[in-house]
Amino acid sequence: MSALSFAPPRDAPAKAPVHLQGLWLGHQLCDAASAPTQPTGHSALDAQLPGGGWPIGALTEVLQPNPSRHAWQLLQPALAQATAARPGAVVLVAPPFEPFAPALQAAGLPPARLCKVQPGAAATGKAATAALWAAEQALRCRDVLAVVAWLPQALPEQLRRLHLAAAQMGQLLWVFRPAGVRQQASPAPLRLWVQEDVTQPLAMRVQVLKRKGPPLAQPLVLPAGSARLAQVLAAGALRSQQRRGQGAVAPVTPVRSSPVSAAPAALPALALATALGMREGGAALGGLQEPAGGWKGVAHALDRLAVPATR
Repeated sequence: MSALSFAPPRDAPAKAPVHLQGLWLGHQLCDAASAPTQPTGHSALDAQLPGGGWPIGALTEVLQPNPSRHAWQLLQPALAQATAARPGAVVLVAPPFEPFAPALQAAGLPPARLCKVQPGAAATGKAATAALWAAEQALRCRDVLAVVAWLPQALPEQLRRLHLAAAQMGQLLWVFRPAGVRQQASPAPLRLWVQEDVTQPLAMRVQVLKRKGPPLAQPLVLPAGSARLAQVLAAGALRSQQRRGQGAVAPVTPVRSSPVSAAPAALPALALATALGMREGGAALGGLQEPAGGWKGVAHALDRLAVPATR
């Protein structure tokens, strides 16, 4: 008796894939029509995300070599839109920097809607456990709109608990983690790698590591500041250079969302630091004083959206 064969005859025509609701093919970007999203405020990033924005009711994991670099520039547009449209608090769990209220207010995010939970020194195991607990409790609260947590020591199973809690309550959830966990498994349906663009102080480089769709080969360059800020910094740098007799400085070209290959030129980092009134090493110049604890590598005024927390 011959063995049964379930393979189609070789001369049989290939059938087109069956399109079923709720299913998507790996080489296609999931449209996520049934899943709610929140626009990111960055058009180039929206075009690469399923549903055209941050997933609501799901975990978004953001990996960074520097835990505070460009966090607010990435999330502030979406949070400003979300707080304007819906009630609820934005809970910050274990942020490495204290939010700078005037800048957030000017960007459209009311500081009164923020609630900061600081469990203690991040290096201790008890603080890490407390931060995880606080994040989960915030996600299960009906009066919370979004949770932004810095959880460098979280395990995949702990992240999954947060993901399920966000799905149950339909809340926005971002978790920031260090670069060293990039090779670890993650339950997050959306995973990003965000770092500064060394060629453009007013830009950030965003790599989509994981999404419901094909991998994104090229990272995106997104603006990390407004055109007005670029003009102010350029004018300050020009005045400083002229006083020092070093000639004029090339003007700043506002950064627009684009692939890396199309990134425009911007103000050199040294000239930008001069415009901010900071010498190399962080010494004060022109009346700007370094905060207690230092800037921890912050090189430009965009990160004055957050200042180091004093403990």
